[in-house]
Amino acid sequence: MNIDPTQPWGVAIDYAGRAVVTENGHTLNIRVHDNNLGYTLEIDPVTGQYPSVYVTAELTEKGTDDTALRGSGLIIVHAKDGLPVVPDPTAAQQAVAAALADFENRRAAYAALCATWAPAPAPAPAP
Repeated sequence: MNIDPTQPWGVAIDYAGRAVVTENGHTLNIRVHDNNLGYTLEIDPVTGQYPSVYVTAELTEKGTDDTALRGSGLIIVHAKDGLPVVPDPTAAQQAVAAALADFENRRAAYAALCATWAPAPAPAPAP
């Protein structure tokens, strides 16, 4: 995934922290969010830090007969020194790389599973 240097997180996100990136015929869903339950960003009273920001990416490829194979990636950007998280323009790229690696692992596992369930060869006809 190419980073957009004009965007703080490396990709243009909407008001809800979502982005859809299409590259090389593949569509990736990216989400940037924190675990804050309120509307204002507040320091956690237990840790003394602002909440971490989660950057997730998901790749889904659809096949025949309603099959789908997914890959997911997650990068966590932690707050430091009592300051809010600073946007990391490479976080989305790292999450996409993790999603692609997960997708490839799942694809290989699915191929191995399919190979174990391959039908037995037909017996040779009797002479």
